[in-house]
Amino acid sequence: MLIAESIKGAILRRCSASGLRFPSRFKNEVNIMAKMAKAAVLVAPGKFEIKEFPIPPIGDDEMLVKVEGCGVCGTDGHEYKRDPFGLCPVVLGHEGSGSIEVLGKNITHDSAGVPVKVGDKIVTCVIPCGHCSACQNTPARTNLCEHCGVYGLFPDDEIHLNGYYAEYLKIRPNSTFFNVTGLTLDQRMLIEPAAVAVHAVERAKTTGLLNFNTKVLVQGCGPIGLMVLAVLRTMGIDCIIAVDGNDNRLELAREMGATRTFNFTRYPDFNDMLAEVKEATDGLGAGFVFQCTGVPAAAANAWKMVRRGGGLCEVGFFLPSGTCTIDPHYDLCNKEVTAVGSWVYSPQDYPIAFAFLRRAAGIGLPMEKLVTHHFPLEKIGEALETNVQMKGIKVAVVIE
Repeated sequence: MLIAESIKGAILRRCSASGLRFPSRFKNEVNIMAKMAKAAVLVAPGKFEIKEFPIPPIGDDEMLVKVEGCGVCGTDGHEYKRDPFGLCPVVLGHEGSGSIEVLGKNITHDSAGVPVKVGDKIVTCVIPCGHCSACQNTPARTNLCEHCGVYGLFPDDEIHLNGYYAEYLKIRPNSTFFNVTGLTLDQRMLIEPAAVAVHAVERAKTTGLLNFNTKVLVQGCGPIGLMVLAVLRTMGIDCIIAVDGNDNRLELAREMGATRTFNFTRYPDFNDMLAEVKEATDGLGAGFVFQCTGVPAAAANAWKMVRRGGGLCEVGFFLPSGTCTIDPHYDLCNKEVTAVGSWVYSPQDYPIAFAFLRRAAGIGLPMEKLVTHHFPLEKIGEALETNVQMKGIKVAVVIE
């Protein structure tokens, strides 16, 4: 650090002696480049190490973000437990937000055309490759990019600061990002899961089966399921059934607008609960089901709760967790179920997610209750354990 400070001072003194004047932005960048940044590196399943890395140079098409906080995703929990993606060592964290510290000269607007400047608060979305079939032929569905990048899911490289579980994050060229200045940190940390929920509901709407009269069932009341429920409520859907095994989560589901809740642990057999679900839906089953768990057995049961002519959106499996068995006659063909899958989100979903969060606040949904825990970076292991043990709803790591 002392060597870096000496170099910085020497540069500025020599430039001054030569009569050269530089804008304050240059001096700020020299000062920033002299710093080291802490990052929580997952070096092996279940093991984080706090390391320091030099803050890398920032090019004309890049940004440096001073991280303020990041939500803990279920994907982070899976990576923490067993590294299913083979990323270790890795700096995780993709539900984050922070302020622009250094702005490349070629960056003037965010991905929605909103002007940006140093100090603005931003969130990031996906980094599409621009070359695969999805990017070239279906540009509105870049979530299907074959080589899609996401901050917090890059294996370690020479940059190191690739995820939000760090003091700083380097934003690469061609990244999609959005100016969210004016929102609180907790609100900003909910944008990414909100985009997942918005994308799932948008996929469901393509079936033509969602309307004011639809009786909807949401299975799984973790952060994504509760977000889906809230999106449905802001759309004006009144009959929403929530299914989960945790009473606290079901209570929050009721606050979010669920009209009936079922705790599956209270039933000795799934068919007992199924009978009550059908009773609550005129003896037919739900007109549409959102399957938001990552449990194969639950995924199989979801089909049985759909009425004839109804629909289903599978939004629970963001990594392989096993297979399930359905009866193709009774569960699919005989009922003529229309099913869609939902995979993360596209940049186009983010402005809709912003509008959803504004609308949710406008009708009094308690979105702030979703963020139940805050941990400093130094206690990231405790944060991940809290997430894995499902002790809260949305666990957050806050960078002070």
